[in-house]
Amino acid sequence: MLFRFWAPLSDEVALEIDGMPSRAMDPVGDGWFHCKVPGVKAGARYAFRLSSGLGVPDPASRHQPDDVFGPSEVVDLETHRAQDASWSGRPWHEMVLYELHVGTFTEQGTFRAVIDKLDHLAGLGVTAIELMPIADFPGHRNWGYDGVLLYAPESRYGRPEDLQELVRQAHARGISVILDVVYNHFGPSGNFLPSYAPIFTSLHENPWGEGINLDDRHSAPIRSFLIENAIYWIDQFQLDGLRLDAVHEIKDDSETHFLEELAHRLRAACPDRPIHLILENDDNNPQLLHSSPQAAPSLYNGQWNDDFHHALHAATTGETVRYYGDYVPVAESLAKALAEGFVYQGEYMAHRDRHRGAPSGDWPPSVFVSFLHNHDHIGNRANGVRVMADLPEQTLRFAAALLLLAPQTPMLFMGEEWCSKTPFPYFCDFDAELNARVRKGRAEEILEPPGFDPDTALDPAAEDTFRAAILDWQGASEEAGNAWINRYKDLIALRRERVTPLVEKMRRGGSYTVDGGLMHVSWPLGDGRRYRLVANPSAEPKAGVIQTAETEIIYTLGDTKSGTIGPWSLIFSVSAPDAV
Repeated sequence: MLFRFWAPLSDEVALEIDGMPSRAMDPVGDGWFHCKVPGVKAGARYAFRLSSGLGVPDPASRHQPDDVFGPSEVVDLETHRAQDASWSGRPWHEMVLYELHVGTFTEQGTFRAVIDKLDHLAGLGVTAIELMPIADFPGHRNWGYDGVLLYAPESRYGRPEDLQELVRQAHARGISVILDVVYNHFGPSGNFLPSYAPIFTSLHENPWGEGINLDDRHSAPIRSFLIENAIYWIDQFQLDGLRLDAVHEIKDDSETHFLEELAHRLRAACPDRPIHLILENDDNNPQLLHSSPQAAPSLYNGQWNDDFHHALHAATTGETVRYYGDYVPVAESLAKALAEGFVYQGEYMAHRDRHRGAPSGDWPPSVFVSFLHNHDHIGNRANGVRVMADLPEQTLRFAAALLLLAPQTPMLFMGEEWCSKTPFPYFCDFDAELNARVRKGRAEEILEPPGFDPDTALDPAAEDTFRAAILDWQGASEEAGNAWINRYKDLIALRRERVTPLVEKMRRGGSYTVDGGLMHVSWPLGDGRRYRLVANPSAEPKAGVIQTAETEIIYTLGDTKSGTIGPWSLIFSVSAPDAV
């Protein structure tokens, strides 16, 4: 077996394999060291010893049975890689995403335990699960954004073969699997890369310190390390796509930006089935998004749209603290998000004290991923409370209908379908000193009530905080929870049967007006017809003219009699060709 290691900052490297004498690795140029060892089998544990005396795991380790500080294990992924030939993927316009955290989705917190819940998700109508990051992190619990070994699935969730089996079982039920990956920083503990490689650069900074070295000296192997990681997840685990975390913090002045190179190389390496690439981009920049539902994408399929969430949250909860205040008046903001994608398309945003965004109305609605909840907007509150779960029933039904019947790509957060009240606070498990720094940092980030009071914040390092986040599945079997599940099932089925065929026809955004607080939104279908929404996002009835030239009523909620729309009421319809 050939062992390869890139360590341009170390003069010598030795390979240590359990049960064998230490072996000096041969320098082969450009910082690379090689060592061929016959007879090494899967299950063997190994590490690299630097000239400084520090022992480090393989940065491309496939498995860390003793956490990120221990040796790596040789894993034969090819044995379990075979994919069901009947699975050819699902197109983007069919996506109904479901975000989950493996460690808290079930009491067991494992890949195998997720398999046990796939029938529930398939029955709900979910077409893709989006796993929060699983790259191996230090300690027993973490959201996943502190990963340091990017090729190793978190060992507390199971072995790599267990993840392969989860993907196989999901595909057998018609469910795609998308993985959240982090290429903007490494976690603060257990990252040994700076000891032997120039992984960071002073050319760029981000909220975690120096930027990843994508354009400085020795950057080529680092770019390849990250891009090959993306290909690895798709190829070795047969995943259907990736969600890239906070790409606005990936700084690169190369002629071809890292994000473009990643998308092109990944799609070239996996040409035989749909691969879905999703961005989180806080800059509201749509330039990397695919612009046509009819052609195979060359860059990215979708982007999380916080603007939709913030506008709907402000409308339904009445909260206008922090950034929510920038979405008042709420009807105008919500209508714009539905019609054009982003609310902020270059306008000045007071909370940020800067202009934000770029025009997005020319992109098809399906590229914008909408949600009522996600891990951030729950976890960034002091106690990780699901605010929308406490809304009055009619208000929450209104929000769910908007999410699932608007043409944007919807995403649920685990447990949302039964109106779960289980919190999802931020949690981690570092050493005592780093835990103290995390507590201090969280308190400084959480500044304003309601829900943002640092004095009531849960301790992110306490095991009880993690335990509180484990999803309570009992609620799914109770009468109230089951009623919500049935509502979500019905809405998702309606989307699949009546809305998805329309979404495929939408080549650009729509238009909107707001009259006396009543929203009118319409999206062109390319054949003279328009998909239409009239909605009242408030607790007061609104008078207004309701279009009558409809050929098809898709869905109504609440009081939608002609001339008046009741509180939290809406109607989706399809107009006749060329109707005004």
